[in-house]
Amino acid sequence: MEPLGATTVFLVICVSCLLFLSAWRRLSGSGKLPPGPVAFPIVGNTLQLNKRNLPQSIHELSVKYGPIFTIYLGSLRVVVLYGQEAVKEALIDQGDEFSGRGKLALADKLAKGTGIIFSNGERWKQLRRFALTTLRNFGMGKKSVEERIQEEARFLVERLRNTHVSRGPSQDWGSFASRLLNRGQWDLRSAKPTYAAEKVHEEIDHVIGRSRSPCMADRSQMPYTDAVIHEIQRFINLVPLNVPHAVTRDTHFRQYVIPKGTTIFPTLQSVLRDSREFPKPEQFNPGHFLDANGAFRKSDFFIPFSAGKRICVGEALARMELFLLLTTILQNFTLKSPIDPKDIDIAPLPSAAINAPKPYQLCVLPR
Repeated sequence: MEPLGATTVFLVICVSCLLFLSAWRRLSGSGKLPPGPVAFPIVGNTLQLNKRNLPQSIHELSVKYGPIFTIYLGSLRVVVLYGQEAVKEALIDQGDEFSGRGKLALADKLAKGTGIIFSNGERWKQLRRFALTTLRNFGMGKKSVEERIQEEARFLVERLRNTHVSRGPSQDWGSFASRLLNRGQWDLRSAKPTYAAEKVHEEIDHVIGRSRSPCMADRSQMPYTDAVIHEIQRFINLVPLNVPHAVTRDTHFRQYVIPKGTTIFPTLQSVLRDSREFPKPEQFNPGHFLDANGAFRKSDFFIPFSAGKRICVGEALARMELFLLLTTILQNFTLKSPIDPKDIDIAPLPSAAINAPKPYQLCVLPR
């Protein structure tokens, strides 16, 4: 029995060494893959990551390994791009190579690679062309779709105005608008007291008044309101890691070679929260999008809809909806919280991928 026991131990040691060697070779890619933490067999780096706050773990790894590094989520190899330069270089300068859709376990199971978000290759190209054509046919970017949104905004105002509870103020607990306003209030806690929406109300009254509906032509004359909407999107950091991409072929990226099919995390949080562009990025401040004269200031770091080939096809429609819905609501109502704003918990719900705000009650008071 003793020789057999020794043989078993020897085999176990050999297999373990092979597994660790395999993991090391996957990590190093013969010296061509970006660096990263040592990955263990089967589990990869999952034991080293906070699954309830993956964006924070990714940030901590970027401090150690730089703007490009490799991690393993189980057996899935992921190259992380952290910072505006790396993200722009990949998604825009090398857009074709980084235009694949990365693996998402739940999405793969439900969508099976279908749909414009999760498909790849020729199927994705055809779906994207179809989606863009259909959106244009429905009037995206034209006056007709603006009129439709204005009409929906008026219906929304009436719904809010006619929704009452025993406490008195008009309220709405579950609609899209409530979620939008929830984010707004959630974001506004860190703003200066001159905002609880006074400066936006002043701009609306000055430019639009109370007798007509807001229109997109008003936006160029409302720099502070435009800055607030941009800052809400920047601050909320809704999809911090972006929807995963993948490289469509073996790709030379800086001094590295990324094998075809490798999943890519072009992290949006690293761009939207870049302190070089946005001083004190953890604070809500519309001044991030205003120049010294109070005019609206565009920023190449503002990419909440991603960038490059996989940018959201409905970006123009979403921007129009955000401006028209928010200005219409604030034209007609003052927003109040039933509790002191400083007591509102602004921490997002725990999630590995999305910074969703926690629900809370919101009072909508007619102006």
